[in-house]
Amino acid sequence: MRKRATKTPALLTRVRKSIAVGDFLDTTHALARRSERFISRPEILQVLRSGWHEKNKDQYREEYQSWNYAIRGVTVDGRELRIVVSFEEDRLLIVTAIDLEKSNEEKES
Repeated sequence: MRKRATKTPALLTRVRKSIAVGDFLDTTHALARRSERFISRPEILQVLRSGWHEKNKDQYREEYQSWNYAIRGVTVDGRELRIVVSFEEDRLLIVTAIDLEKSNEEKES
């Protein structure tokens, strides 16, 4: 059995550095979710630049041998989003984007 990967130290610093230098990719899943949830790339980047790490939402993905990290924040127009990211070697991967207001509405329905 493989040893579980350790969590990324100084997560927000690393995420923001990747965004600043343009070293990030959207996964196919993230592109699909962005489209269906009407979340723009500038909104995602804003949350990654100014949001906070929701440590209790992090998940270890056994199939990828890596951690998914949740970053939560608010866009300029007041939308509350959660962006899930991971790292593939040194590149930041945007895994998915969740509109928390819409997510709560769906749960209440």
